[in-house]
Amino acid sequence: MNRRAFLLTGGIGAAVLAAASAGFAYGLPTGTAKPQATSTGPRKTAQVTRQTLADTESKNGTLGYGSTTSVSSKLNGTLTHLAEAGSTVQRGQTLFKVDELPVVLMYGALPLYRPLRSGMESSDADVKQFTENLKALGFSGFTSSAIKKWQKSLGLEQTGVVEPGRIVYAPGPVRIDSVSASIGDAAPGQTILSYTGTRRVVTTSLDVDDARLATVGAAVKVTLPDGKALDGKVESAKTTVQPGQNGGDPTTEIDVVIGLGDAAVALEKASVKIAFTASVREKVLTVPVAALLALREGGYGVELVSADGSSRVIAVKTGLFAAGRVEVSGDGLTEGGTVGMPS
Repeated sequence: MNRRAFLLTGGIGAAVLAAASAGFAYGLPTGTAKPQATSTGPRKTAQVTRQTLADTESKNGTLGYGSTTSVSSKLNGTLTHLAEAGSTVQRGQTLFKVDELPVVLMYGALPLYRPLRSGMESSDADVKQFTENLKALGFSGFTSSAIKKWQKSLGLEQTGVVEPGRIVYAPGPVRIDSVSASIGDAAPGQTILSYTGTRRVVTTSLDVDDARLATVGAAVKVTLPDGKALDGKVESAKTTVQPGQNGGDPTTEIDVVIGLGDAAVALEKASVKIAFTASVREKVLTVPVAALLALREGGYGVELVSADGSSRVIAVKTGLFAAGRVEVSGDGLTEGGTVGMPS
C-alpha cells in the first residue's frame, strides 16, 4: 500500500494521526457504497454513545473592576482636594478641586469639548447629554437660570456658562483606582487620578485563534481561588494590537470583559479560572476520537463491530470534537453500537 499524507484538523486524536503518518489508510470497495467487511474484529472496542458534547476551554483571568481610565486637569490653578483611592464618586460629586473649586463627575460618553450656554442647539449631542445630567440632579431645562442654580450649588461663579474642564464624563459611577497627583501640585495638563467602574468584573486576553470563545452574551463559569464557581457572561470582546517587546513583532489579542451579574464577591482582586463554552451539540452520536480511521477516498470512517465479532469499515461524517470524543453520523451507526479501537 502506498504511503499517503492526510490533512488532519485540530483536535483529532493521536490514533488517527499515527495511522496517517504510518501509511495505514482504509479503503471502501471501488465503485460501490457498500461498507468493507472483514472476517475478524479488532482486539479493542468502544461503544457508540448518545450524549451532549460541549467545546469548552479553561483560561486564566483576573477578578477586579476592569480597565482604568486616567483623568487630567484642563484648568489652571493648584490642586486643593483629591478623591481618595478606593472611594466611589457618583453623578454631581467632586473628583478633585482646583483652587478650591470642584471638578465634578457626570454620566455620558462625549467629553465636554466646548463651553456650553443657554441658546445653543438643544439637539446637539453634548447639549443633550449635559441637559439630561442637569435634570437628574434636579435642575430642569437647558436654561441660563438652571445652569446658574447648578453652579451656585457647587460654589462656582454663576456665569450661566459651563467651562471645559469643569466636568468629567464617565458611563456611570466610578471607583477611584489610584491618585497620581498631590495636594499643592499645579493642575494644568497633569494626570490627576485613574478610575474604574464600580462593578466587579473578570478580564482576560485571548489569542486570536480562540476568537470563537469570545462571543458577546455567551455564558461562562468563573472559579474563584477558594473553589467557588460563579455564573458569568461575556460583556465585551475587543481586538487590540500589543507592540512587540525588545524589537519583536506586535501581537494581536482579544481583550474580554466578563460580568458576574448580582453575584456577591468579597474579594477585591484575585486570579481566577474561566471556563468558556464555544459550542454545544445536544444528544448526538459520539465515538472516541481514537476510533476514527483515515480513508483512502478522503474523510474518516470507523470499524463497526457486529455481535458475532465480525467487523466492517463504514464512512462517517464528523462534527464537534470535545473531551476526547467526536460527533459522528453514518449509515449503520446506532446508540450502543460497537466500534474498533487501536490496539
